[in-house]
Parts: sequence; structure tokens; C-alpha cells
Amino acid sequence: AEATEQRKQEHAEYSELMASNGAAKELIMFAKNRLNKFYNPKLYKAPPKQELSEEDRITVNNGGTLAPTAAPGGIAGTGISVSFVQLRAKAQQKDAPPPPPETFEAYSKKSEESNGVMAMIDLLVKDLDKEMTVAEAEEKNAQEDYEVTMKDSAEKRAQDSKSITDKEAAKAELKGSLEKATGDKKSA
Repeated sequence: AEATEQRKQEHAEYSELMASNGAAKELIMFAKNRLNKFYNPKLYKAPPKQELSEEDRITVNNGGTLAPTAAPGGIAGTGISVSFVQLRAKAQQKDAPPPPPETFEAYSKKSEESNGVMAMIDLLVKDLDKEMTVAEAEEKNAQEDYEVTMKDSAEKRAQDSKSITDKEAAKAELKGSLEKATGDKKSA
């Protein structure tokens, strides 16, 4: 029972780790794709076009409009919400802010800096993959160990049960012999 409880706990930890690492990897890949849209447009993968159901196609073909779907909220459609409220700053600001400083050159993309960021993102993904692979191997080994332990326990229980049965039979036989001997002694 103790081994079973421990195994259930280990499996729950494994499941939680795999779920959180999978979600983290998905979020990192989303961020990497979004960065690729800016730094490396050739590597950007646009989200798939949404297929209309047959009912929606009929509605659109007959001149109707579809019910609007709520856009995912939060930062860049991830569902992560952040709100910064600066009400006092707006109330105190009466004069227009000064013009921005002059720049010397036109804007250009900084591809060298993006390579470092992309390499870090790739490293994070690789670390998550490695952690997930190690966790899978540990889970497999733990399950095999548990199965061996359960098999050994079942064999031990069977041996103990047989041993108890044999000892009870021997005890009954000796008790019978003792009663016979005491009966013979009394009659003699």
C-alpha cells in the first residue's frame, strides 16, 4: 500500500511536470514565432486560417454575417492580462511633452541582437525538451520498479500463505499426535 501511494504521488508529479513544461514550451515557441515575424519574416509561420463550418458558410454565402468571436485577451493574444493604470499622470499633464530628440540615422533592424535572443529561446526549448526526456525515462524506470516490487510482493505473499498453511497443518498433525499419545498414556 505504501509503494502504491508513493507511485501514485510520483506519477502525479510527472504528469504535472509534463503539463507545465509542455505549456511553457508552447508559449516559448509562440514568442519565438512572434519574434521571427519581426526579425526573420521568412521563418515566421502565420496562424492557420480558420475553417468555416457548413452552417457558417451557408450564412456567409446568403449575405449574412457571423456572430463576432471574442478576441483572445492579454498580451499579444496569449490570454495573459496586464493592466497599467496611470490616471494621475494624465490629470497632472497640462502642457504638451517636448519633442523627441533628433536621430542621426534611419531605423534599421538589429539582426545581430536578435540572434542572441533567438539562441537563448532555442536553449530554453532544448532545456525543456531535455527535462521532459529525463522525466519520461525516470517515469518509465519508476513504473518498471513498481511492477517488479508488486510482483515480488505477490510472490512473497503466496510463499508466506503457503508457509502458514504448511505450519498450521504440521501443528494440527502434532496436536493430533499429542492427543493420541496422552490418550494412550491414560489408557495404559
